[in-house]
Amino acid sequence: MQENNNWNTDLLWSTLLSMISAIVLLSITVIVYFGFRNDIDKFFNRPKYDKLELAKRTTERASIQIDEWDRVEKGIHVKTGMVYDKNFKFIKANCLSCHSSKMITQNRATRQGWHQMIRWMQKTQGLHDLGDSEVNILDYLSTHYAPKDTGRRPNLDIDAIEWYVLDLN
Repeated sequence: MQENNNWNTDLLWSTLLSMISAIVLLSITVIVYFGFRNDIDKFFNRPKYDKLELAKRTTERASIQIDEWDRVEKGIHVKTGMVYDKNFKFIKANCLSCHSSKMITQNRATRQGWHQMIRWMQKTQGLHDLGDSEVNILDYLSTHYAPKDTGRRPNLDIDAIEWYVLDLN
């Protein structure tokens, strides 16, 4: 009779632990639901679109993004901030695929300087052969991003300066 009593106690404890676990799990679920109720409600109450409506909305969004990317105002390509002309497409295809437009606009060089930069990128950075596009790219860069006369003094020619040592003793 004693063994039967122990078995009932173990069964009672097991049942009690299962009930406590279920209550704790239910409590956590309720707390999480009330914490995220707005997000959960939005998810389940989101608008449902049929395939035609969804296709229409997708096309509208794509056209907005394309229009925004190619918008030009007062001769400036809005997205990149670069001058827009017939050769801009070569810059967009070859230069902007690797780095931002700011990398180009902050550097100014003569046609020869731009040519040297292209050769450096091909030699050390893995830039592909630009082929016939190179002429158009150089035309664009040397026209719109050539050195400016900013009113600053030119760099010092260190070799041409006669230096003297100031004796402070």
